[in-house]
Amino acid sequence: MARKHSKHDPYGDLDREEEAPATVPPCWLCGRPTAKTIVWHHPVPKSRGGRDVVPMHPICQQTLVANFSNSELQRHGMDVEGLLANPNIRKFVDWVANKDPDFTATTAKKQR
Repeated sequence: MARKHSKHDPYGDLDREEEAPATVPPCWLCGRPTAKTIVWHHPVPKSRGGRDVVPMHPICQQTLVANFSNSELQRHGMDVEGLLANPNIRKFVDWVANKDPDFTATTAKKQR
């Protein structure tokens, strides 16, 4: 008795479409394309009622958390330009601009 489907390719009779490569979302803070590791960051912290999420590099999120409190992040909301007006953030974004998307490094602790 003949098999209905091939043993090695059970879906061989279906028309397969070539999958287009998934678009890589840019980092919300620095604008570089994200890589394997994407952090979905809440610009307005969840503890402050934030629901929206944006893609970020882990190092970019660590820098934001190290430089701003939750209440400061709430005040800025989705305004990236307001965050980039901070000299520490602007210096970081200029520094990381030419790095590989998978680049990681230790970030400074919160200064309290």
